[in-house]
Amino acid sequence: MLKVSDIMTRDVFTLKETDNLALARSVMHLARIRHIPIVSDSNVFIGLLTHRDILDATVSKLADVDSQTQEEIDRGIPVMEIMNIKVKTISSGETLKNAATVLLEHKFGCLPVVDDNQLVGIITEADFLSLTINLLDALDDDPQA
Repeated sequence: MLKVSDIMTRDVFTLKETDNLALARSVMHLARIRHIPIVSDSNVFIGLLTHRDILDATVSKLADVDSQTQEEIDRGIPVMEIMNIKVKTISSGETLKNAATVLLEHKFGCLPVVDDNQLVGIITEADFLSLTINLLDALDDDPQA
């Protein structure tokens, strides 16, 4: 049976709770990701910052705030002010079926993978889509199918 550890992303972009919103926005944009786990100096999982959290903290375009002003505002907002601390996590030894069920039932985009309070990875909807594509490719290659 496949486990979370089989498809999770291990090299995860993380931030500290004292990092600011400007850095978080930049990391998300440059890495093309929508979720950033927040960890302590010793890699203990603390919380999660999502693209939606950043959008919620952004001054409305209707307020006619230019990008430089938004950047200045973002630099003054620590991640701890907007991150989620009540986050569902999953262990690396959990089954993929359980992980998929949690994502689907709660409409989560990701689950931080935490073993012994340490962040060891993240599993996202994209990981499951990649798995699905690989399985479909395997079916296409199977002459019995």
